[in-house]
Amino acid sequence: MTDPWLALEFGADPAERIAQVGAAHEAFLTAGTATGRVRDVVRRSWERSARLDPETTAPVDLTDDALETYRAAHPLARVLPLFRDLLGGIAQDGAHLMAVCDAGGRLLWVEGHPGVLRHAERMNFVPGARWDEAHAGTNAPGTALAVDHSVQIFATEHFVRPVQRWTCAAAPIHDPGTGLLLGAVDITGGDHLANPQSLALVRATARAAEAFLAAAAPAAPDVPHVAALGRDEAELRVGGRRIRLGRRHSELLVLLVQHPEGRTGEQLGLDLYGDDRLHPVTLRAELSRLRRALGDELLDSRPYRLRAPVRADFRTVTELLERGDPAAALRAYPGPLLPGSDAPGVARLRRLVDGQLRAAVLAGADPGLLAAWTATAAGADDLVAWQALARALPPGAPRRPLAVARARQLAEEYALPRATFLQRRGN
Repeated sequence: MTDPWLALEFGADPAERIAQVGAAHEAFLTAGTATGRVRDVVRRSWERSARLDPETTAPVDLTDDALETYRAAHPLARVLPLFRDLLGGIAQDGAHLMAVCDAGGRLLWVEGHPGVLRHAERMNFVPGARWDEAHAGTNAPGTALAVDHSVQIFATEHFVRPVQRWTCAAAPIHDPGTGLLLGAVDITGGDHLANPQSLALVRATARAAEAFLAAAAPAAPDVPHVAALGRDEAELRVGGRRIRLGRRHSELLVLLVQHPEGRTGEQLGLDLYGDDRLHPVTLRAELSRLRRALGDELLDSRPYRLRAPVRADFRTVTELLERGDPAAALRAYPGPLLPGSDAPGVARLRRLVDGQLRAAVLAGADPGLLAAWTATAAGADDLVAWQALARALPPGAPRRPLAVARARQLAEEYALPRATFLQRRGN
């Protein structure tokens, strides 16, 4: 099976592929749809990049002392010697560049032969520049961050035309303790980089960076982790085990994570069954079975609470929002909390997480974040978000007609008067 993250199939003619994808790119800019043989990862990236001017240049938002201070404090600064050790030969061979960016796509270091660096400076591929998809369109480091996977971007697969003479491969790097994105490592050069070896190299470098960070980190206890977003049955990871819980036990565990101070049996009963269906005996039986599943060392009673700290994916989303990082929160959000649950306490928490994330995305009015939100299960039918996306995209952006059409469709489904729909769109 062909690796979808590789740019060229074995035996493909690079020049022919450049022409094919270039024609598809021009068609996309004209019609808003990608025709021809375009990889799915590239097509989706073009759709996320559609608001950009295809002649744009990545902006530089950090320079001089501000840049030095920022990157000196970044966790990947500790790994820079490793990057240079593994990729230094490529960076000095006169044909390639090595680059490292943060989780927002801001380039921290760009190193290589002075002649290649001068060419890269013409497209602002320099430290301090923003190369996330929202600012630079489809490119290996920005797209690797967007999809959280290593990827090659070849020549005309780049959304912005000034970058289409380059080919690059990048891999994301995660904090080994929290799993959160720290940034990405990238190699950039000519068409000859479109081969399996370049992608394997950045993947191996990213894994080596994560191993280095893990070894350098102080020893930490194995903190249990609950995954409950976008799934009807939660998974608990503890002590090297993965425990998949049934629906009711998933609800109970989520409620206990949300209330580390503990809950009485009556409070849990209300959260689980509601006012009219309190079942104390059933609840005690469920808690007893949950204790056997988790182990006596994790669940306490009187009140019912978790004895040890437990991380959870839904708490990660709200913590990132509290830190003012809606982009990272969206990346950490695979879907609503236990979407099949009708337990009142879980439903309230689900609305709280979705509502906070939605509010942050709407407040920022960033087309990339709005597009990402409307692509989620919670945002797919969000009329206000689709209207905001239509307003945020400039006239002529390929994705704008799609956003307008979806907003109009939802307005009709919700039986809103046409005048109301137009007014909310700002027309």
